[in-house]
Amino acid sequence: MAKGMREIKRQIKSKQNMKQITRAMEMVSAAKLKRAQNAAVASRPYADKLREVVFSIASGSGSVKHPMLQTREVKRTAYLVITSDRGLAGGLNSNLLRKLLVEIRAKHSSPEQYGVFVIGRKGRDFLARRNIPIVSEVTGMSDTPTFADVKPIASAAVQGFEDGKYDELILVYNEFRNAISQIPTLKKLLPLDASEFGQEAQGPKADYEYEPSAEEVLQVLLPKYAETLIYSALLDNKASEHGSRMTAMGNATKNATKMIQELTLTFNRARQAAITQEIAEIVGGANAQA
Repeated sequence: MAKGMREIKRQIKSKQNMKQITRAMEMVSAAKLKRAQNAAVASRPYADKLREVVFSIASGSGSVKHPMLQTREVKRTAYLVITSDRGLAGGLNSNLLRKLLVEIRAKHSSPEQYGVFVIGRKGRDFLARRNIPIVSEVTGMSDTPTFADVKPIASAAVQGFEDGKYDELILVYNEFRNAISQIPTLKKLLPLDASEFGQEAQGPKADYEYEPSAEEVLQVLLPKYAETLIYSALLDNKASEHGSRMTAMGNATKNATKMIQELTLTFNRARQAAITQEIAEIVGGANAQA
């Protein structure tokens, strides 16, 4: 019995240590979530203004042409996948990567029909284990990523579409709704849908004059716009990561508390049974001597 009680005490101590760790991780993720949300919100005015200017050029002249606005037959697809470097974030990465895998298997019959650009160690390892062709990868992304961190891989993906290596570019990331809701999302980034710009043609519009020409300005702005959307998706995924980890660690803390309570009850019952047995043995010995 004593050996069983020592084992229960060891388990209680182990669960208490685990609870301290998960509680600390929950608090850290909560602080990081706030900063990630602020970063995501701060990036939106720039993206909105860039979208407005691109819309003005794309819709203002029917003669303006650009490869990123032209739809062509899809023979090869590029996926830009954004995941986290670390785990302990619930089903954040696994749900997203399973959805990507279903999409790939449904649309493509051979690896020659697609390529994957991946951000995050979890996504890279998952895809590498399944022999998914990885064109480029970025790992070790900080919790407060800058545009410079994502620009090389974003530029490579966008340039691949412009050069005709890929006929469409799909952005794969977790859309942040709130701390307990992150939506695995596959969004077609390129070619840009000109009809989406037309949805903003409500009310008065600014009249822009371009130097040297609208076509040359568009040549510069469209890639920047696509890269900005990728950066915004990265910030969204970072907020999703912190929100999912905060929720997962909160649940782990609650589960540890419940397990400690159950083990404590088991320990008390075992101790009570041991005391009762000792009293019975003492009484029995006394009666035998009498």
